[in-house]
Amino acid sequence: MADEMVLQAQKFVNKVYGSRIGMTVEENGRTGWPVMYALTRALQWELGVSALSNNFGPTTVTTLQSKHPKINASTAPSADLVRIIQSGLYCKGYDGGGIDGKYSDRVASSIAQLKANMGVDKTYPGSDLVPKVFKGLLNMDAYVTVNNGSEAIRSIQQWLNWRYVNRQDFFIIPCDGHHSRDVAKSLLFAIQYELGMADGTANGNFGPGTQAGLKNHTVAVGTTGTWATLFTAAMILNGRNVPFGNFTGDVKAGVQAFQSFVKLPVTGIGDYQTWASLVVSHGDQSRRGEACDGVTMITPARAKTLKAEGIKYIGRYLYNPDPTPSGDLKHKEIQPGELKTIADNGLRCFPIFQTFADSAKYFSPSQGTADARLAVAQASKHGFRHGTRIFFAVDYDTQDAEVTEFVIPYFQSIAREMTYLDGAYLVGVYGTRNVCSRVSAAGHTSASFVSDMSSGYSGNLGYSMPANWAYDQIVTRTLGSGDGAIEVDHNIASGRDIGQSSFDPAPAGVPLDAELPVEVHEALLTEIRQTMVGLGIGETSSNTKWSTKESLDLVLHNDALITGMARALKMRKSLIQVPVLWETRHYDTFKDYTGDLGVRVYHSGVQTVPPVADSYIKRDSSTGPGQIFAATAINARNQAIMDGVLGGATQNPNSDSDVWAIWQKLNEDPEFNIRQVGYVHRYHAAKYGVARPSLLSSPDDVLKYLKYYQGDNANAESEAEKRLKVYAIFEKYNAIARGDSL
Repeated sequence: MADEMVLQAQKFVNKVYGSRIGMTVEENGRTGWPVMYALTRALQWELGVSALSNNFGPTTVTTLQSKHPKINASTAPSADLVRIIQSGLYCKGYDGGGIDGKYSDRVASSIAQLKANMGVDKTYPGSDLVPKVFKGLLNMDAYVTVNNGSEAIRSIQQWLNWRYVNRQDFFIIPCDGHHSRDVAKSLLFAIQYELGMADGTANGNFGPGTQAGLKNHTVAVGTTGTWATLFTAAMILNGRNVPFGNFTGDVKAGVQAFQSFVKLPVTGIGDYQTWASLVVSHGDQSRRGEACDGVTMITPARAKTLKAEGIKYIGRYLYNPDPTPSGDLKHKEIQPGELKTIADNGLRCFPIFQTFADSAKYFSPSQGTADARLAVAQASKHGFRHGTRIFFAVDYDTQDAEVTEFVIPYFQSIAREMTYLDGAYLVGVYGTRNVCSRVSAAGHTSASFVSDMSSGYSGNLGYSMPANWAYDQIVTRTLGSGDGAIEVDHNIASGRDIGQSSFDPAPAGVPLDAELPVEVHEALLTEIRQTMVGLGIGETSSNTKWSTKESLDLVLHNDALITGMARALKMRKSLIQVPVLWETRHYDTFKDYTGDLGVRVYHSGVQTVPPVADSYIKRDSSTGPGQIFAATAINARNQAIMDGVLGGATQNPNSDSDVWAIWQKLNEDPEFNIRQVGYVHRYHAAKYGVARPSLLSSPDDVLKYLKYYQGDNANAESEAEKRLKVYAIFEKYNAIARGDSL
């Protein structure tokens, strides 16, 4: 909403300073950084600073301190400088007493209130405007709680301002009730000041001096004073509900919960490791975790090194986008036989997917879809079983606005694509604390791999550990020697994800299927038509609903889905394409349509007009693009669940409610129906003692899959032989797409 006095402030700065400071602001009555930047430049101009800047930096502060250490009604140097103050007050939501250039009682009262809100009214009593308060006036920080801010956090912010504002490098922080980068840095400054570091030495970093000092400041029940206050502040800023101040029994309980959460020894004492985990994202980097990740191939010798180190879980990459990798990245992607080496040494592997993912422009919904499909293909190729969690990387210092605009839509597409594939793989995220927390809160990921080693990233500094963290990356180490030497990123493991220890890789040198290029669609249609005509099936029939072209169009429209399912199940996609094309083309406008109506009548008890004949009223019928019975789908899904290639609970094919629920999905959701075709082939293979469909299924087995899909009746084999001819056409073009040759 526009504010009249903010508008007047904008008009003032444009009219008086626009040509002087090299910028003007939009006159819209809305507070924002542009007007604060303009007011900062206007102040610099009044101070005689030669190099104007949007930043209220050291030069501005020292010049202001030198020329105007205290501004009030009697010391105000000029009317325009007072107008800058008044404009800043209005932009902050305080009364500026008009923009008349007078440091009136109203201005003085607002300055006093501003200092009280900042927590510095005891340090700077009265209504004088001092340089550090002036700096706080000309920014977008809030000094009252906003957006459901925490009063406990606001108390901490005000306390830090009060106690440390007179230190050289400590500047007034927000008092809005929210943890942030600035608040986190200010807490480290406070710790350094209490350790006795001088101005100019204290720098807000978690360096050797700070680490050494904290090792001498363990706090526990009974500790009072500043160190207890700093420790409880750190606990509250990390989302722990403890009282701010002395170390009480309630604080001890909170410490124990925090230590358990971040996998520290549960002592209830504020020791060095606990301090470290509270004030810096990577915590104590000397900790030994049970997980690691890296770009180096795990050989038997390296596996022994990792095992001796206490490592249980190894993160390895599913894919390397570099077609000619060399140097350290030569073996970034999992190598043939490597997962067997990991498993043989009693270790487990969790997969990471990353192509580039190193800037905001990479992330988009379409990229998420593409990455999900490629990740499924690579996970299947390397042999990761269904239900494995793939961690998709966001490998840069992502700003919060970029998470909203780019990263969340990217993961939404990944999650949607995995849903299309019946949740073949779970979705995890690798990134900063903020990225992990926000993507998980949006419901798109189930576990987080946190890049806490990058402690200076804006997405880590000032954010709590994600609730669903699985791996916490804290430091890079070189382990072992000789052939067993390996550099890895060392991770703490929470136990939420434990990777896999059993793998089913695709046969070496046998490619998975790929999506069909649009360029071959017309030629494919021509050959399919010719083959169908040769089998006595014309383009259309009087009793069927769909033409050959329309049936193929349905197959091609779902090509990504069919490809993904074939990759996930490690079977040839032609086995899914043929039933969908064939059954759709043969959909009978009377028999199949009436059969579907009959099932609805059976389960609803409501007759249609005109009524369905009793002979068609049944509890189940073949339905949808793949013409699948609900009982068959239930049996197929149950088999897949038992085989570990599908999640969820089994259902009862003899239960009317279960049959009706699945039948409706088969009838009303074409994508769901098509997803079941592969499971049906697997179920029939198990039922009739045929080898499971694979990338290397023999022609005889393919014929049997097609036969049993049709049914175990007298003409099933002859019908399957017809379908086999269509299968050959699909295989011809699928082989081209996957770079294979028949």
